[in-house]
Parts: sequence; structure tokens; C-alpha cells
Amino acid sequence: MRTWQEIEQFSLAAYAAHGIDTQGRRYPEPSHPYRSEFQRDRERVIHSAAFRRLEYKTQVFVNHEGDNYRTRLTHTIEVAQISRSLARALRLNEDLAEAVALAHDLGHTPFGHSGEAILNEILTREGVKEGFSHNHQSLRVVDLLEQRYPDFRGLNLTYEVREGIVKHETVYDTPASEDFHPEWRCSLEGQIVNLADEIAYNSHDIDDGLRSQILNWDDLYTLDLWRELYDESKKTYPNLDDRQRRHHLIRRMIDRQATDVVDTTAARLAGTEVGSTQDIRLCPENIAAFSAVFLSKLQALKQFLFDNMYRHYRLIRMQEKANMIITRLFEAYMNNPDQIAPAFRRRLEGEDTVLIVADYIAGMTDRYAMLEYKKLFDPFERV
Repeated sequence: MRTWQEIEQFSLAAYAAHGIDTQGRRYPEPSHPYRSEFQRDRERVIHSAAFRRLEYKTQVFVNHEGDNYRTRLTHTIEVAQISRSLARALRLNEDLAEAVALAHDLGHTPFGHSGEAILNEILTREGVKEGFSHNHQSLRVVDLLEQRYPDFRGLNLTYEVREGIVKHETVYDTPASEDFHPEWRCSLEGQIVNLADEIAYNSHDIDDGLRSQILNWDDLYTLDLWRELYDESKKTYPNLDDRQRRHHLIRRMIDRQATDVVDTTAARLAGTEVGSTQDIRLCPENIAAFSAVFLSKLQALKQFLFDNMYRHYRLIRMQEKANMIITRLFEAYMNNPDQIAPAFRRRLEGEDTVLIVADYIAGMTDRYAMLEYKKLFDPFERV
């Protein structure tokens, strides 16, 4: 029976991340006999409380708006699935890609990006230099806030997974990599997670937008990418109803984006002389990418979603509720930190009160934040 080291050596490209070459963990641990370093990281993330809470955190729609919309957890699972597909096609380390994908949103606030924006505004006003970003918060979760092991705080993940978390980079995410060689590119596995994240939300935001009737078919048809896919679908399957058509188009949209990433990245790898992970890190730009032609279509799609979905009055109302809830919770806890659950306060003794409050709020699910709001401000609600 081959060891995991031998399996990686046989199956992975030279420029893929190999577990045997990891830059290690903050607290040294012996290797496992049959689980690779990145497998162990993936499993630690899955078993964390922060991962479970993603089920009740907003992706676009607040959880109580409907059972069929994506949550932060289902988004994360979709990103992990796409990441594995991309990694396998490019002979990269699937376990590392999946671990980064599963961990990349652990630090997300309740109420999605609007919750992140208001918490960043609050912390900046409170004098916290770096403000708030869910990349940095995800690292706090895996390094500090999860306390499950007797020998160390956090999950003690490998450098490569932690680097993938803090260097996560999309149109909505900014890397915060001061302690992770900011002059280095992220591993190729980390780079494809960035793209898998975009592929997932580009596709499922349209799916949820159509399902909610915020978006309509006629407006989407003005987009080059959607029109190409729609015409192909209509030609192949002329008699689908709207629900079947939507499912077919979203599948094709994910496949079209993933295929473009694989083809473009493979061509860029062939045009370079990279032969190791370190070669990837020293490249002047990311190797994993969409093609220029495809990227222009995606930019038009993103602008369409911003104009027609994210600025829709129903989502604006949700964002305003989120701002009110998070702002008032922060003020209440700062005025009297003893209102924070004692078990949480004890875990962070010695920390600045502002950071304790921010950690507490960032870890909340949508429904917990709303329940806390009612308990604190509704005089008739039981506390």
C-alpha cells in the first residue's frame, strides 16, 4: 500500500503543493500515517463550530427569506466542489484547494457583505487600524477563536491553508497578508479557490435572483454570456419549462466558466518555466485566470448583478436592517461588556474590548443576531 506522500508524488504536478513540503504549523505535530497534512486541515475545518454556523449566515438573502436560497454554507460547499474540479483538471492538490475553500468564509459576519461593511466602518471609527475584513477574521477564527484541542489554541492549520485564507482575492475580497510574505503569490491551489468563489457566486446569484423574481429572463438576455448559453440551451432542449431551463443554464454557466479557467491556466503554465510551488510564488502575476475575452463578459455580468440585484429595494431593506442590528448590538456590548455570554468573554481574557465585541458579533448567525437584538431592545422579550 502506497503512503500519501507517494500518492502525491505520483499524481500531482511539480508545481502543485505537496504536503511533505509544507511550511509547517504554528505548533509542531507529528504527521499522520495515512492522512495528508491538507486532509487533516480540511477535516479540522469541517468539524469546527464556525463552519456549522455558516448554515445560518447570509449569502445574498437573509436566512428567513426562504429555504431554497443559498446560505453562506451552501455557497462554501459549492466553492469547494468547483475548487476540487479545477484542481484535479490541473493536477493540483485537491485536498489543499478544498481546505482553503471550506475555510475561506469562516470569519464572515451575519448578513453577508453588508454586515462586513458596517462592522468595518465601526471598527475604523473605533481606531482599529486594519478595520474589519472577513479574510483577516477567518484567520482569527482558525488561529484563535476555535478552541477544540488540548495542546494549542485554534485549529493549528498548515501555513499553506492559512495563507490561502488571508490571500483570498476576488472583487469583494482584499488580501490581508502582512505576515504571509505579501511579495509572494499564493499557491496555485489558493489562486483557483479565488476563481471558484467567483464562478460560484456569478452563477448562484443569478439562480437565486430568478427564483426570487428580482431578476427576469428578458433583462438577462441582454448579457452576451447569458444569451450564448440560453440560445444553446433552447436549440438543444426547446421544450424545457422555466424551472428546468434555469437549472440547465446554471449548470452550463458553471461549466463554461470552469472550462475557461482550466484552459487559460493550462496555457499560461505551458508558457512559463514553473517547476515548483516556489516558482508559482515568485511569478509577477497570478497564473490561474480567466481568459481576457471571457473576463470582459464576466465584468458585464457583475455590473448587471450590481445594478439589477444587489441594489434592488428588497436587498437594500435587508442591508439597512443589518446595519441597524449590528450597530446597536455593538453599542450595547461596548456600553456594558457583561452582556456578552460569559463563556465567550473568558475565552478572550486580556483582549481589547473592541476586538472581543467584534469577534462576538462576527461569529453570530443571522438569526442569533436578530434574537439578541430582540432580547436587548424589546422590553417584552425574555432575556
